[in-house]
Parts: sequence; C-alpha cells; structure tokens
Amino acid sequence: MTEDLVRSGALPEHAVRTALLELLAERGTLTSTEAAARLGYSSGLCSFHLRQLARHGLIEEAPALDGRARPWRLPQPQQEATADGFGDLARDLEDESYQRWLARRAEAPVEWQQDEAFSAVVHLTPAELAAVGEEIRRLLARYLSREADPAARPAGARPVAAVARLFPLLDG
Repeated sequence: MTEDLVRSGALPEHAVRTALLELLAERGTLTSTEAAARLGYSSGLCSFHLRQLARHGLIEEAPALDGRARPWRLPQPQQEATADGFGDLARDLEDESYQRWLARRAEAPVEWQQDEAFSAVVHLTPAELAAVGEEIRRLLARYLSREADPAARPAGARPVAAVARLFPLLDG
C-alpha cells in the first residue's frame, strides 16, 4: 500500500513516513512523542513528518484525550472500519510490512531471522471464535505496557508485529 502511494507520487519515499504509517496502522492513534519513543527519532522530526502526511491527506488529527497531546490517526472516512476500527489501509500496511520482513530477514541479526508465522483452519462456533480472540488479546496484553514504558522492556527486546485474523471461511 505504501509502495503504491510512493509510485503514484502521493507520498514521496521516506523511511520515517513509512514507519509512521505502519505504526499508525498498528496502534490506531499516535502522538509525535509516542512515535519518537517507538521509532528512535526526535519528537520534532516525527511531528514534522506527521504534519506532512496530513498535508497529503494520508493521516488526520484524532481527538485529543487530555487537551494537550496532538494525536494522529489514519483517515476514518476513507477506510472501511470493522467493529475493531481496523480498516483496509491498516491491513494493507500490515501485509506490506510482512512482505518486507520476508524479503529482508537476512539483514536482521541471526537470532532475529526467524518468525513465528503460522495458520490453521479450526472448526469453531461463533462463541468459541469470540473466546479464541479474547484469549489472544489476553495473552498479548501481558506485553502491551512495554510500549509506553521502555524501561519495562527486557534487554534485547524489539518491536514485533503480532497479527491474528480470525474469520469464518465462506463457501465457494
């Protein structure tokens, strides 16, 4: 998705902007300070590039919770949001990130060159589907506080995309 925007000229190729779009797809909303902490850039640099993405219509300001922070999000009207607020653009960025990982995994340190990608078809009731989703969320919740508190991250911890898509398979 991001590559399509670059090719079309809507988004100049830029590593910081690509990283910001991917982070927004992952997190939903983001301030320049949060982006800086996550990506290792300065808050000012992240703020500048967030404003540039907004100028191109690729992101928009989100309602501020505390009145001071300036959060950003992917445009709401332009994505078909599902019940969880995760739209097509976010899924495209997620897929693009995984394809980039596959293409460049040899560049990662040896201990990081494997992933835990897998899939399975299981037969569930609607209630079981919801329960499996909740169990995955509960498992990941143990690690979510590390996002806001870098001191809570163990040595050697890196950002890892955790993707789960549970959906019924349709006939035909």
